[in-house]
Amino acid sequence: MTWASGTAVCQTGIDYKTTTILLDGRRVKLELWDTSGQGRFCTIFRSYSRGAQGILLVYDITNRWSFDGIDRWIKEIDEHAPGVPRILVGNRLHLAFKRQVPTEQARAYAEKNCMTFFEVSPLCNFNVIESFTELSRIVLMRHGMEKIWRPNRVFSLQDLCCRAIVSCTPVHLIDKLPLPVTIKSHLKSFSMANGMNAVMMHGRSYSLATGAGGGGSKGNSLKRSKSIRPPQSPPQNCSRSNCKIS
Repeated sequence: MTWASGTAVCQTGIDYKTTTILLDGRRVKLELWDTSGQGRFCTIFRSYSRGAQGILLVYDITNRWSFDGIDRWIKEIDEHAPGVPRILVGNRLHLAFKRQVPTEQARAYAEKNCMTFFEVSPLCNFNVIESFTELSRIVLMRHGMEKIWRPNRVFSLQDLCCRAIVSCTPVHLIDKLPLPVTIKSHLKSFSMANGMNAVMMHGRSYSLATGAGGGGSKGNSLKRSKSIRPPQSPPQNCSRSNCKIS
């Protein structure tokens, strides 16, 4: 049986599917070959494991037999795909009340065979993407691609908008912007988190002063305020009797 979509194939003993995940902010396309765990399909597994970049060894936590059969598949991997990264995955976590394989035992088995361990539940969408992501990361590191894969800082549209507003607006004037309160609060937090305040951006501070009534002045005007300096200690030749406080 073959699916006409071209993204999935179902044949005797093997299924094929493609999916895309995000790894460090970059898209990674995965080609998944799902082989049957039955021993009579060993020849199919051997042919596909030779070109595999990573292997997920999946067992059913409610089926002890499926876990005990992992040893046979590890021997097949060591013989036909030596050195290929592998991860141990316990499936059907949503049926934990029927568990036959303790988590501690499976984790110890994974550590003994130098494998990362996950328990997943496709029904609850738990740890499925995480297991694929971890395997992809291990594969990239194995091929020495961690340096070229090092994530670049990519600003989101929200960050770009915040930077544009904060770069031309002193932090204490954000409250005067015609924006919702939630957005103003986010802009203030963004400004303080990124150190983008009025003194750092413009080298001077501003204050919003209210004009006096009359005189044709505007209700609100932006004036440059004088810098307030801390009082200095009096000079040595100063007699305090001559000092006046105004």
